[in-house]
Amino acid sequence: MKKSYQNTKHYLTTFFDSEAAGGIMLVLASIFALILANSSLAGTYNYFFNQIDFRIGFSGPGEYDFLLQKPLLLWINDGLMAVFFFMIGLEIKQEIMEGSLSRPSKIVLPGLAAIGGMVVPALIYYAFNMNTPAHLDGWAIPTATDIAFALGILGLVSSRVPVSIKVLLTTIAVIDDLGAIIIIALFYSHSIVIEALYLGAGVVFLLFLLNVNNVTNKAPYILLGLVVWAAVLKSGVHATLAGVLVAFFIPMYNKDNRSEKPCEDLAHELHPWVAFLILPLFGFANAGVSFKGMDTSILFDPVTLGIALGLFAGKQLGVFTVLFAVIKLGLSPRPEGASWKQLYAVSLLCGIGFTMSLFIGGLAFYSRELQVAIRLGVLIGSFASATLAYALLRSCPLRTANDASDEPVEIVKEGLK
Repeated sequence: MKKSYQNTKHYLTTFFDSEAAGGIMLVLASIFALILANSSLAGTYNYFFNQIDFRIGFSGPGEYDFLLQKPLLLWINDGLMAVFFFMIGLEIKQEIMEGSLSRPSKIVLPGLAAIGGMVVPALIYYAFNMNTPAHLDGWAIPTATDIAFALGILGLVSSRVPVSIKVLLTTIAVIDDLGAIIIIALFYSHSIVIEALYLGAGVVFLLFLLNVNNVTNKAPYILLGLVVWAAVLKSGVHATLAGVLVAFFIPMYNKDNRSEKPCEDLAHELHPWVAFLILPLFGFANAGVSFKGMDTSILFDPVTLGIALGLFAGKQLGVFTVLFAVIKLGLSPRPEGASWKQLYAVSLLCGIGFTMSLFIGGLAFYSRELQVAIRLGVLIGSFASATLAYALLRSCPLRTANDASDEPVEIVKEGLK
């Protein structure tokens, strides 16, 4: 009995420490949502996430109130996802300051590939929806890459890919996330409440003072960050952007003790919460597509086609074409030990939009009919990309003992400093 317990504990520890664990949890949560949405519990599932309002705060005089009232789905999308974007902001800051984005020579290949991987999917979506102006707001949906899901698939075949492929995919995904943040800020903010922005700006200035005065205690940053989040939410700018903004003020180092790294430590502490709670919960709340009353015509809806083909065809075309051109033109060397098949698989992995695509889809459209088309398109495009990428990488030979080590992506990024 004791041996069985120890074996179970070992397997669980190995699973949760693996690169693939977060992506697997996200997929399982999304599949469970699909099952519930098409079962006798569909009404309960939808009621729980969409109909029950949760409140924080209190009503003030006139139009000035301090009450936040939203259904659970929006608390997840506006609140918990702000924590996800906060962690993304911490990682982007590390990459810009000392990692793969700190030197121009390291940015050329993944940077241009990421741009190609955003432009081509957007053009494909536009081509399918150009005759329906009301649908054009969804152009950014297939431009996103789900870094957790993509790295999860790569983690399943890590023994068959060199470390350089992991570095390339991670860097493309980080730049892609930065692009998604800019797109959300510029194109998916609502009517602006200037008073709330003034409040947010004042608190951001306090964060700046904490940073320049070498305050490394995380508590004041988090408390002020909550105020910034609430102010941004009230302002009409999407609240998740507050997470990125606050992250940029977390100190990289303690100026008096360089071994103390608040930014890196906080990202490390948040990772299991994001990977094993926030992202699976987001997938569970957003992936529940009901197929009741749906016929095959939904598969040929321009929104569904634009998203699915944007992710599956557009991403691989945009990313791989740029990778091929940049390497062949001598602008950047081919990643060490990487084959063209593996580079093509990377372009496929970039077509896994999932979390970020669903998130942008929720910002672009509110109608239930379009949400069904969005979710279906994202699921088809993402799972097709993941399946083909996994099959290609699975067919690659195992690495030999002389190849690069099996270091996880986090350690790989450290090696870029």
